[in-house]
Amino acid sequence: MFDVLSLDMGAAMKTLVLTLDLVGTFVFALSGATAGARRRLDIFGVLVLSFVAANSGGIVRDLLIGATPPAAISDWRYLAVSLLAGVVIFFWYPVINRLRSPVLFFDSVGLALFCVAGAQKALVYGLEPVMAALLGMLTGIGGGIARDVLLSNVPAVFRSDIYAVAALAGASVVVVGDALQLPTTATAVAGALLCFGLRMVAVRYDWHLPHARVPEHGGSQREADERDDNR
Repeated sequence: MFDVLSLDMGAAMKTLVLTLDLVGTFVFALSGATAGARRRLDIFGVLVLSFVAANSGGIVRDLLIGATPPAAISDWRYLAVSLLAGVVIFFWYPVINRLRSPVLFFDSVGLALFCVAGAQKALVYGLEPVMAALLGMLTGIGGGIARDVLLSNVPAVFRSDIYAVAALAGASVVVVGDALQLPTTATAVAGALLCFGLRMVAVRYDWHLPHARVPEHGGSQREADERDDNR
């Protein structure tokens, strides 16, 4: 009886991770494609950017925990979801752009979903709690870093409002919930909401981690970058 229950719980966890992964993939792909459309890339460039932004964090996570080949290149659904998001943005960008700061919104939602999915998958593969939380954070920020690098921007994680810290907070909720044997779905929702809420509040009230001290004229580029992010 207990063996059957254990198998059911394992299957439920894997289903939850897959669901969060695919939804997060779609949302992060929207973020990458929107950033590409703003740079006036052609359809190939938009689709490449949507795939890279959506799957880079998950690929790094899977390689680190030994889940090879990574799900993003072994499961056709990840590619399909990424390309679907890219096509949606390419053909309906004017509609999507009516949202206030669409890249920021999609990026925040993707960050929230990926940080909890990454932490849960790390726990499934037997990682220690601290490392599982850090891997959840890495899953969340990996896509944004790849997107910004391809667009020749300094990655938002290094200069933006609370970003990696929000991902780490969301992943930590999942890890703590697992240690306390709380329902996995509830802890995933709580972690994602914490990450998303913290990220959006940080943007709203301009919360930042301490910055390096630089001459006054050095701030102009940072301000320009932040204006680009929030347009």
